[in-house]
Amino acid sequence: MTTYLNPVWPRSFPDPFVLKHRGEYWAYCTGIQEDGRAFGILRSRDLVDWHPQAGALEPLPGGHTCYWAPEVTYDNGRFYLYYSVGNEETMEIRVALADNPAGPFEDSCHRLTREAFAIDAHVHLATDGTRWLFYATDFLDRSHVGTGTVRDRMLDPFTLAGDPRPVTLPRHDWHLYHPNRLEKGGARWHTVEGSFVLRRKNLHYQMFSGGNWQNPTYGVSYATTGDVGTDEEWTQAADGDRVLPVLRTTGDVVGPGHNSVVRGPDNRQLWCVYHRWSPGLSARVMAIDPLDWAGERLLVLGPSTSPRPAPLAFTLDEPGSLRVETGRELWRETASPSFLCEVSARALEAPGGDAGFGLALRGADGLLLRYLVRGASVRASWKQGDGWRHQELPLPPGFDAQAVHLFHLEVDGRRASAVLDGVGCPWTGPIEEPVTALGLAADWLAAEFSGLALTAGWEDLFLDEGEPEAHGWGFLEAGSGDWRVEEGRLRQRAPGASSVLIKGPAFESYELVVNARLDRDAGLHRGWEILPAVAEEDPGPRIALERRDPSEGGWVLTARRGRDYRTFSLPAGFDPFVDQQFRFRKEGGNVEIAWEGLDLGVLDAPAGPARVGVGSRRAAVSFEAVRCTKATSPSVPLPEGEGGLASRSIEED
Repeated sequence: MTTYLNPVWPRSFPDPFVLKHRGEYWAYCTGIQEDGRAFGILRSRDLVDWHPQAGALEPLPGGHTCYWAPEVTYDNGRFYLYYSVGNEETMEIRVALADNPAGPFEDSCHRLTREAFAIDAHVHLATDGTRWLFYATDFLDRSHVGTGTVRDRMLDPFTLAGDPRPVTLPRHDWHLYHPNRLEKGGARWHTVEGSFVLRRKNLHYQMFSGGNWQNPTYGVSYATTGDVGTDEEWTQAADGDRVLPVLRTTGDVVGPGHNSVVRGPDNRQLWCVYHRWSPGLSARVMAIDPLDWAGERLLVLGPSTSPRPAPLAFTLDEPGSLRVETGRELWRETASPSFLCEVSARALEAPGGDAGFGLALRGADGLLLRYLVRGASVRASWKQGDGWRHQELPLPPGFDAQAVHLFHLEVDGRRASAVLDGVGCPWTGPIEEPVTALGLAADWLAAEFSGLALTAGWEDLFLDEGEPEAHGWGFLEAGSGDWRVEEGRLRQRAPGASSVLIKGPAFESYELVVNARLDRDAGLHRGWEILPAVAEEDPGPRIALERRDPSEGGWVLTARRGRDYRTFSLPAGFDPFVDQQFRFRKEGGNVEIAWEGLDLGVLDAPAGPARVGVGSRRAAVSFEAVRCTKATSPSVPLPEGEGGLASRSIEED
């Protein structure tokens, strides 16, 4: 098993932001660099092995002393660097431009904010295509005086609507920056800063840092809302007493904070990128740890200090860029009927008429789906019965087909979904037969594809209600149990008997993540069950949640395989009626078990390919999410050049 060890960049790199573009990672940090330019840049292929680049921006005239918290977004061919600049007492947010993630960036002469103090810009792209700028500014008329976060709608990359609304304001003692901050008039000052916004199911999550970045009390928590445009403050998760921040000082890790979030090389697992103090407190260095959810509860599986499993890599990768000639298609076998694919693409000439480019899927009996940019829309065409169905999805105004755009395609058995540039032109539909090949297509024009990464596996968030068979689940034993997908969960409706659902395809090595809870009191020795490795002739270990007599220690996991029986204790206060996350990693004949970030042990398992199962042991249980990703170790080196990818031409049918 390939591992990584924090910090992944052991030199000063405060306020790290990481952008993923064309299969590569670009990290940006606060401060003036050794070359005299503002904002450090690192480049990586796998989030672990980083390479320094030249600084991003020439300092502005005027003798500004502070260049803080850069964030880079990409849109329609341009890179936008949002940053805070000033003298610490007065700060403003500006934006600089570049044609390459490596820069050089040039200031656009646009100041976005009007407050005397505004820092930590974060751009969030909503599902309706609107963009919101989150940033931190001062609030002086509150019980907890200090810096809090607001959001304002972006009219364009350079202009705000001018109506900032509070998102997360200081409310708790753990937000304290200084008990008598002289530069703020001696006020008891609190700070909430460093926004990063995520969306999962029907909730938006704003991650933020609280307290003083120089102190061990500094940490990361989050707030939630159902509507990113609400005028109300978001609901904070941590009060610092009953509920602690998700990243905080522990043991040898001091002051973790100011994070960003990016998808790993497998494009499935999210990673929290943050700074923390080095030994001796001489510098803030960059670290990474997995970010996930257990139900509505956001988790960071860190801060880690020992070797941890490295980010999973793609199953299929095409390094560099691929030129697909007019009227051609490049096909690659998927090796799995369930997978996630991302690829960046652009037209090499102005499209006209019915010309287009994009992705296609093929099965054993021929073409199944085409998802292509054509003119002012994306046309999705899929086989259904004896004919074809078509849907036109309008592109946003100003869409430049000759700029690089990101295609995201996900296939889970007989279900498929596609999206362009993160939120645009969403399509979901059925697949007539198992997918065997992925195609890069160019119709009536030449196109360039880059950063192609395909990851075998699937994730079920149970968003569409109905029978579990429609989601690809089957029964370990025919006719056992009464299960249904409803209200975002896989739930057993008649929990009077034990039953297990299983799902494939079978992989030899993989990571399995399961969110589960009890829906009501199950009594002793009753709970949910997880089968992390079900082979053809061997169901593998059966891992069950059980409640012991309170005098014996409360809730435990039991693992049975034939005559073998093992028990794993769960932490005091473990609440089975709240979603809990269990993680399994199968390699060869072993399965590692973890509860969130706590390693529990290793079990024997079938050595060959296996599927996974979840079930009930005569209890009312439900599962909020199940994810299975084929494990592949990173092995692709970083291409040469500053953001340029080696190109080769493809003329393949």
